[in-house]
Amino acid sequence: MTVDPVHPTRRRFLGGVLAAGAATLLSGCSTAVGSGLLGRDKPPGTLAYWNLFGGGDGKRMQSMVAAYQAATPAVTLEPITLKWGNPYYTKLSLATIGGKPPDVAVAHMTRVPTLQAAGLLAELEPADLARHGMSGAQFNATAWQAGQVGGSTFAVPLDTHPFVCFYNTDVCAKAGLLDGSGVLKPIADEDALVDALRRAKAVTGQYGAAVAVVSEQATPWRIFQTLYSQVGGQVLADSGRQVVIDDAKALRVLSLLSRLNTEALMPGGLDYQGAIATFANGRAGFYFQGEWEITTFQTSKTPFGMTLFPNVYGGSRYAVQADSHALVLPRRHRSPDELDIALGFVRSMLDQSAVWAAGGHVPAWLPYRNGADYAALQPQSSYAAAADSAVYDPQAWYSGSGSNFEIVLGDAIGAVQGGLLTPEAGLARMREQLTGLATTRPPL
Repeated sequence: MTVDPVHPTRRRFLGGVLAAGAATLLSGCSTAVGSGLLGRDKPPGTLAYWNLFGGGDGKRMQSMVAAYQAATPAVTLEPITLKWGNPYYTKLSLATIGGKPPDVAVAHMTRVPTLQAAGLLAELEPADLARHGMSGAQFNATAWQAGQVGGSTFAVPLDTHPFVCFYNTDVCAKAGLLDGSGVLKPIADEDALVDALRRAKAVTGQYGAAVAVVSEQATPWRIFQTLYSQVGGQVLADSGRQVVIDDAKALRVLSLLSRLNTEALMPGGLDYQGAIATFANGRAGFYFQGEWEITTFQTSKTPFGMTLFPNVYGGSRYAVQADSHALVLPRRHRSPDELDIALGFVRSMLDQSAVWAAGGHVPAWLPYRNGADYAALQPQSSYAAAADSAVYDPQAWYSGSGSNFEIVLGDAIGAVQGGLLTPEAGLARMREQLTGLATTRPPL
């Protein structure tokens, strides 16, 4: 594209503005997070790696990074952990526009199309990947496809993290919800879900299920998107420029979520930690959340199992909300040696999929995912099929994990779950908020 030097494109103008902002933002960050964030030139053989993992994920990633460093002493690794969500992606974008990005970074797959459209990601050539033993055939097909834009690869998936069902095995056994092998019986439709929660509530004397609603946006969105996808609904089209919510399908889901609160089967008054405590203490038979909370309940010694979120509306077709953590190479000039160091680090992370899978995420790397060791990993492997039916957030410049899209929809859905809005009013708010985002010009 030819650019008029007197009348630059809006994208170039904004790039200059953001580049200027990057210098201020990055120079103001604490040196405690590592020199890679400060934008200084790195000596040869140095690899700057940014991620957004905290809690159990953070500890596992630290272990994986340490293993890479021990195995590759010739490379000086500079790992940096930043705050999850929009702040992370803002810093990553600004650093890349400012010409000082990390060599490798973690990104959610739902953020990859936007990062690529802004010119912030390096294309990963098949020959370069093959030199490090990586090809599309070695990854979960759904996760791999999410990293493709226009037939080119821009991200290597590390995992899939789906919305799942935790169940208290003691409560569910007393409620008659387990089969002969102690596994939760299938919950095949809306009536079966309500019946299961009623049975569990009869045992606990309090609730059937716990889910985070108060001061929380991501979880309400995840449960809505799971059920809405099962019924065949779509939210956006035309890369986010059109809002295509199906009112009948959305109201069907919102009415169920409202009903579960009204009947005190799944209360809408719990925050994130409150929902965890309710399940951990046996006051609910079920807990619906991302699989990453597995470590929490292992630590609390809660008797629990895990399985796919119930197929309430899908019939023979299953769908569940999910995202994938991916490894990307922010766009910048790289020498052949620098590229090989970066891709070698990526391959090292994949080779440590056993460490990562222990925290609940479904590994995208099939050499491990399809092996006997993962099959024996319980309860993690019991919901692995969710990766094949993952529904990612619809593409838009304002969507993706931790985005404004999830925030505004989660607020509206959570208000319905908490009894603050009727399903009809919640749907109207969802449409109003989405229309505002869809009609706003993208910043890049």
